[in-house]
Amino acid sequence: MTKKLLRTLAGERTETPPVWMMRQAGRHLPEYRDARARAGDFLDLCYTPELAAEVTLQPVRRYDLDAAILFADILLVPDALGLEVRFVEGDGPRLSTVTTRAELDALRPPDAIHDHLAPVYDTLRIVSGKLPPEAVLIGFAGAPWTVATYMIAGMGTPGQGPAHALKSEQPGLFDALIERLTDATISYLSAQIDAGAEVVQLFDSWAGSLRGEDFENYAVEPARRIVGALKSRHPDASVIAFPREAGLRYEGFARRTGADCVALDNAVDPAWAARHVQKDGPVQGNLAPDMLVVGGDALVRETRTILEAFKAGPHVFNLGHGITPDATPDNVHLMIDTIRDWTQVPGLASHDPGTRTAASGT
Repeated sequence: MTKKLLRTLAGERTETPPVWMMRQAGRHLPEYRDARARAGDFLDLCYTPELAAEVTLQPVRRYDLDAAILFADILLVPDALGLEVRFVEGDGPRLSTVTTRAELDALRPPDAIHDHLAPVYDTLRIVSGKLPPEAVLIGFAGAPWTVATYMIAGMGTPGQGPAHALKSEQPGLFDALIERLTDATISYLSAQIDAGAEVVQLFDSWAGSLRGEDFENYAVEPARRIVGALKSRHPDASVIAFPREAGLRYEGFARRTGADCVALDNAVDPAWAARHVQKDGPVQGNLAPDMLVVGGDALVRETRTILEAFKAGPHVFNLGHGITPDATPDNVHLMIDTIRDWTQVPGLASHDPGTRTAASGT
């Protein structure tokens, strides 16, 4: 195993941490904006393998990152299940909804989504054949709770109120929707791994709005089922879980779900996370995205603070959320140079096998 990211996800410490960025393929890059203009509609870009592959590869070429992440969207799953999905420029996604048993029953079965998603798998195959040998290919999906919030409301909503209301008023219907999405996510991510993804990330962007037992039932339990099924089918694949805004509930998330790595949002104090989350295995994160707008000495200081906090264990450097369109490539280069000029393990020439933790399977 020679790829730095894979070694880190297996529990090793490397001389400097691997680095990639959530939403690294996107609007902050002029080459992305050119490809987006050629595609026209956002979904057309997602479903055109040659263009989606080009967009996936762009940030790796520009920044020499340790990983490429598939260019797609978490709402491709509801699209494949049979909902009408469209993206309104400047206003976000719009979907037909699932708020009744009849609408749930009208969805395609989880294993019947693959013809619709075949272009996504083609994108992965193209990228896999073009990536530099040291770069890792990451696939992804939205977690069931987060995807369900869009399917219930028909759009993004502050606080995810419509989903919480359905969960309270029609718990049987809500649980059946989560079950359907969990099965579909397992099927989708498994197919991504078959198509060339070496790592997959589960994005639970709205996990922080779940309280009490709801967090266990709808963030932890679906992630546990998804990770377990993927590990059973693909023992060599790694899974990163990102329960955004989980706060203190990040602690133990890897143990409870079996995830190889937990991604942290930028509200989490790195020193706290090193003590309470990294003890269970690799962590990923967690620079605030706005630092790539600010740049300069402030960016260097924040980057070094995170590097120092996580230096005692396996760490994947990333942002605490997706890179924003107003970030500048020069600032991304400055962040990467700061990471690669810093030594996480003094005197470590290649890598230290370390000890696998309970979170990573030993």
